[in-house]
Amino acid sequence: MVSVLIPVYNEAATIAEIVKWVRAAPFRMEIICVDDCSTDGTREILDRLLSEGSISRAIHQKKNRGKGAAVAAAIAASRGDIVIVQDADLEYSPSDWPVLFEPLMQGKADAVFGSRFLGGTHRVLYYWHSVGNGLLTTLSHMFSNLNLTDMECCYKAVRGDFARRLPLKSERFGFEPEITARLARANARIFEVPVSYSGRTYQEGKKITWRDGMAALFHILRYNLFP
Repeated sequence: MVSVLIPVYNEAATIAEIVKWVRAAPFRMEIICVDDCSTDGTREILDRLLSEGSISRAIHQKKNRGKGAAVAAAIAASRGDIVIVQDADLEYSPSDWPVLFEPLMQGKADAVFGSRFLGGTHRVLYYWHSVGNGLLTTLSHMFSNLNLTDMECCYKAVRGDFARRLPLKSERFGFEPEITARLARANARIFEVPVSYSGRTYQEGKKITWRDGMAALFHILRYNLFP
């Protein structure tokens, strides 16, 4: 079974649609949504989806804590053989899941990272985002000795038992560098596969900013030097 972990914050416009996309995937699954104290009606939509049976669990954070805390809560509640993070903003498509899951299902990998830079179809957007991503990924590699192309990609599929043993502490967008560092220190077998990407503009609701990039820099140093 696949545990689909969906952290949600103010995604009333897209959450029902992404759940529909997820449910169309050809896998037995549980869908765990964690609302990070949304203020736009997302909570009510999740409660409706739960009552309809469209999702398996709806966890409501008592205060806004960030993506990392939401994902950690979802992992703790998961039961699947594979866990995968699915953002609620329609930037990533579950149509990429079969290639993500294949190394795990074949017993070759403990974790599989998606990459937006290995040839998958992607929307052309912000140059400086790609520069920042490259710098953060390179710095992460210097400590972890991995050779990923896209550490910040949302799609990370991990063996469920492996994921539930990781001591994840980061609450916000430090989740990506932290889980990378944790997997590297655990000597996880990591594969990387191309995924498609349809990024949003800030006008369309994109939330990550340069401040999150600076925070990611801090988290790379923190979780690699002081695990």
